[in-house]
Amino acid sequence: MNMNHIEPIGWLSGYFKIPLALGAILILADILILLISPPSALVLTTLLVVYFVITGRVYFNHRALLTRELVKFAEGYSPMEGRVLQEMEIPFAILDRDGRFVWMNEAFSGTVHKSRGYNKSITTLFSPVRKESLPADGEEKRMDVEMDGENYVLTMRGVSMKDITRENSFFNYTGEEGLVLITLSDNTAVRLALKEVDDQSLVVGYCYIDNYEEAMETLEDVRKSLLAALVDRKVSKYVASYDGICGKLEKDRYLIVIRKKALRAMQEEHFPITEDVKTVKVGNEMAITISVGFGLDGLTYSQNLEFARNAVDISLGRGGDQVTVKTPDDTVYYGGKTQQVEKSKKVRSRIMAQALKELIRSRDVVYIMGHRLGDPDSFGAAIGVYRIAKTLGHKAHIIINERTTSLSAILTLFEGNPEYEQDLVITGTEAMETVTDNSMLVVVDVNKPGITECPDMLRLCKTVVVLDHHRKGTEYIENTALSYVESYVSSACELVTELIQYTGEGIKITPEEADALYGGIVVDTDNFLKQTGVRTFEASAYLKRNGADGTRVRKLFRENAREYKARADVVSQAEIYRDQYAISICPADGLASPTVVGAQAANEMLNIKGIRASFVLTDYNNEIFISARSLDDVNVQRVMERMGGGGHMTIAGCQLKDITVVEAIGSLKRMIDTMIEEGEL
Repeated sequence: MNMNHIEPIGWLSGYFKIPLALGAILILADILILLISPPSALVLTTLLVVYFVITGRVYFNHRALLTRELVKFAEGYSPMEGRVLQEMEIPFAILDRDGRFVWMNEAFSGTVHKSRGYNKSITTLFSPVRKESLPADGEEKRMDVEMDGENYVLTMRGVSMKDITRENSFFNYTGEEGLVLITLSDNTAVRLALKEVDDQSLVVGYCYIDNYEEAMETLEDVRKSLLAALVDRKVSKYVASYDGICGKLEKDRYLIVIRKKALRAMQEEHFPITEDVKTVKVGNEMAITISVGFGLDGLTYSQNLEFARNAVDISLGRGGDQVTVKTPDDTVYYGGKTQQVEKSKKVRSRIMAQALKELIRSRDVVYIMGHRLGDPDSFGAAIGVYRIAKTLGHKAHIIINERTTSLSAILTLFEGNPEYEQDLVITGTEAMETVTDNSMLVVVDVNKPGITECPDMLRLCKTVVVLDHHRKGTEYIENTALSYVESYVSSACELVTELIQYTGEGIKITPEEADALYGGIVVDTDNFLKQTGVRTFEASAYLKRNGADGTRVRKLFRENAREYKARADVVSQAEIYRDQYAISICPADGLASPTVVGAQAANEMLNIKGIRASFVLTDYNNEIFISARSLDDVNVQRVMERMGGGGHMTIAGCQLKDITVVEAIGSLKRMIDTMIEEGEL
């Protein structure tokens, strides 16, 4: 508080001005003496100068000291109020506008373990409180602070000195400064009570056995019940060890009810049950894996149940063998290090094919789109859905905004072909102009809304179908009429080829369509080297029977010399990080599809001995595209997911904005280091 801004009022103010008034009288006397005797007036003038120097020094230089003493007198003017404030049990203190302590009572002094004369900044006691965070005059703020392990609520109120001195009969404050009054309220007991209530809150979970049918098929009948009993025992015993309840809903499904405190303990241990069930062996050739989903912090128990159902669906959509914990604000994943096993039965494909057929029949126009910067897999799958819609007698359009080099080669099969309409391929803008309330949107080869070819179509179309083979991430297309996401499938083209076979209606695909579907499978499997199963070859055989030609497809995807050399340069300039991870940069200059070249180079680098995963960064269209590849022991999806992307366990990617290539490489390396420390890699 600046004492220079405190002005005495009333008779006290007049008392301070008496020396000045006497000085004025002496000046008049000096003038009269000057008329009578100039020498005498000169002596008096000298005395007046000395008088005014001394008076001015006392009035101006010692005024603050005098005022301070008078303020102390004013404080004692009402001793009862001052004593009550001093002995009050509530910790109370006064700060100046710089946050320094002016005064504190005994309770505050005892709480912060400082003497009453402590005049340093409040930041030295409570680091969250800054000068900028102090309240203005008339404003009140609350803040949670901690002292010696105890929790307090710090209440701060800004007051003006004018308000304080308004009722004072001695002084008036003329400055703009003010004070901050603060109190401390012990909140430890309340926090502990709230934490205890939170710890006891209900958490609901679902546990599914991923490969129950497949594992049972490898066993004799007498051992099937033994395998089921051992898995039941593992799951039930694990939940019971955390004082939870586990009930069996079906032969391969369980309902789990635990407390939130128990879930935190499970999370700290990273859910060892996912690895423990794999040890169950009674002659089964295939290890048992489970998918678990937990829901918590919902407004109601039924909302927690819905969260749990969504969480286990995400776990299954991401390939199984993992745990997903879902809250209203966040989704966290654990595990997911095992490649999902291909399902031998096609019952789900038949069901999905019939459901898709019924949806198409009930709509007027079908719009089909894939992801941005489309590839042969997204376009091939779109062509397959187009053929289903046309066979059912409905108009269909494929949405493509930008034509990459690989897409241009396939599009030559359809553009100018008299068997196909001129508006087979349209842009997102054209689609939004023609969409109606009875239109249907089929999204292929992607389940993340932000990277679809035209995200606005998801909002404009009331009926949305998703057909994809990528693992689900935190962000996925919601409110779909039909969602068929199988991460064990090699490609979206394989998925759609199965749907074509089971839709019925005598669908006949043309050789051009067969080539497009076959080409998508070839590209996504790297010529049938990655993530292929029996069903992959069955789908390929079906396409071959319908006119697909391997040589013709290979010619479509041949590269020019510039791209071939660029890919070789990317591989040759790769940096081997931590002896196991290959990182390189693909230049975009002179390349029609630099992201495709980068992805191909990432595949090539896996052929280097000792490399567990490869990452290629491409600066294209003011974005950094990262293509990530691995063999089978590194889940690159988890790496890319943490950087805002996603994909498969062995094939993934992400797109970064407002960052340079060098900064992106630094972020990637830090992410690898972090995940190695956490045991994720």
